[in-house]
Amino acid sequence: MTITYETVTEKNIEYCRDLCNELMVFQKSKATITPELFDTMNFESRMIPSVKSALQNYIVVVKDGSKKVGYVYANVSPKETYSNDFATFFDLSSVSGKNVGCLSQFYIKEGYRQKGIGSVLFNRSMTWLHQFDDVTDYFVFVSNGNTDALEFYQRKGFVVSHDILDGFITVLRNK
Repeated sequence: MTITYETVTEKNIEYCRDLCNELMVFQKSKATITPELFDTMNFESRMIPSVKSALQNYIVVVKDGSKKVGYVYANVSPKETYSNDFATFFDLSSVSGKNVGCLSQFYIKEGYRQKGIGSVLFNRSMTWLHQFDDVTDYFVFVSNGNTDALEFYQRKGFVVSHDILDGFITVLRNK
């Protein structure tokens, strides 16, 4: 196994298409609450709009040789971005600044999990997010059924804030 990490620019997000679509299939496979909501979620409906609406984006793809095996997507966005037709993700008044940091998408293929790759991606993302002095509130949104991800973020210091969409998503935030 020869693991490398490649930062991807916004103009090259197409590089993440297959991994993002795999993430949506994986999330649906884990979901116990309204898994059919994932049927319309894919690269075009999730990643592209998120990248376009964010103020800053950070994308890292993990490769084993030439094979893409995972990625992380983090962003800084106006807090109002997280109140839309789909859901209101958190109480906007609970955010101290006008922008929030979000660890938006995180996926590692089966066979590459629990090998430290997730910690590297998490640490790189948090280092990137912490460079923005005007951002002090960080969020992670975990789909229902994905207890491994929930526990991972809790080990990293995030705490459960609340559930939205009748438990479809658990919202975690920094302490």
